[in-house]
Amino acid sequence: MRVLLVSSYELGHQPLHVASPAAALRAAGHEVRCLDLAVESWRPEEVHWAERVAFSVPMHTAMRLAVLAAEAVRRMRPELPICFYGLYAPVSRDRTLGRVADLLLAGEYEPALVRWAGAAGAPGGEPLIQLGRGSFELPARDLLPPLKRYAHLALGGEERPVGYVEASHGCVHMCRHCPIPSVYDGRIRIVGAETVLADIEQLVAMGARHITFGDPDFLNGRKHSLQVVRAMHERWPDLTFDCTTKVEHVLEFASLWPELAACGCLFVVTAVEILNDEILTTLDKGHSARQATDAVALLREHGIEPRPSLMPFTPWSSHGDVEDVIRWLERHDLVGNVDPVQLSIRLLVPEGSLLLERDDWERGPYDPDALSYPWTSELDDLQREIAAIAEAGGGFGEIRAAILGEPQILAGSVEGRPRLTEPWFC
Repeated sequence: MRVLLVSSYELGHQPLHVASPAAALRAAGHEVRCLDLAVESWRPEEVHWAERVAFSVPMHTAMRLAVLAAEAVRRMRPELPICFYGLYAPVSRDRTLGRVADLLLAGEYEPALVRWAGAAGAPGGEPLIQLGRGSFELPARDLLPPLKRYAHLALGGEERPVGYVEASHGCVHMCRHCPIPSVYDGRIRIVGAETVLADIEQLVAMGARHITFGDPDFLNGRKHSLQVVRAMHERWPDLTFDCTTKVEHVLEFASLWPELAACGCLFVVTAVEILNDEILTTLDKGHSARQATDAVALLREHGIEPRPSLMPFTPWSSHGDVEDVIRWLERHDLVGNVDPVQLSIRLLVPEGSLLLERDDWERGPYDPDALSYPWTSELDDLQREIAAIAEAGGGFGEIRAAILGEPQILAGSVEGRPRLTEPWFC
């Protein structure tokens, strides 16, 4: 079977969620081509070549873009079987299933994707969430554009190519605003250490000098993560890396940071979200504002820069809460650690969200195009203003002025902090 795998956006990284299933399909005897719409132009000839098309949808932005691309495929070839796979595949099923997609796969999707590719006709049905434990093929990086076309690490006046891997999938935590619990339900699935290390080896051969561990939480399976990091540092001692972990894990596993720093950890993405403890409890984040501050200090004690991810705008946020975020970033010298778009992030509530179990916020009917339940706030105009500033390339000072109503000033150091050249957003 000729299978075309399409990625629309994967946070500026070379798309692992195309490379991994491509390897599984190729191992099963299928002919595979890949297209990354984040860096490549749409190629209609690939659609005419394909006997199956599958869209990778690991996140909100990817899903919205994939729906538009799938509509284009449907117009070109109405009979062509189409699959959406990834974390967001089950979202807005009324909008997609039977219209722009015949099959929706989430969780550990590779085995079901291989079965779909090999089936006769155009199999479809209700969304499938696969959580079985399995092994993974070495991702087919050769089918993707080179690393130079993706995000780089900016550090010390230079930009270094970055490779993206995942040592685990899912998360043991049940944060109410996160889409992962609705698929993984508090479970994780490990990617074998040798597979991860073999993938890093081929990324290094492609020019990578820095690795992003994209696990939802790198310390969920800390023994496994340490095994990978130790082996990576032994084989490639000059290779640096970053990872993502919860504030509570930064503090709980404080004894790990000296070794992780020695193995090349430059920065840690951690979801601070907001500094209002009541809202943090509503979201079931597992940390307080004080603990977020303690985590910043702990990481810096070991020479690791924290990069807080933020979500200032929620149905419960006040203007004072948004001001607190600005003041906290200034007070702890984090201005240079946060991309301006982070200050515009507004809560998304997709289908299956645990927040739907709460009755302390008002929402409208589900919007299948926005992939979220709508809600309104007195801060909506401010959020739109900040989003427009960030989209136009404005910096922290301009956003600070909009939020605090004060003249724009230069605030905090923005030089020398390790960061990726692709601003993070969901």
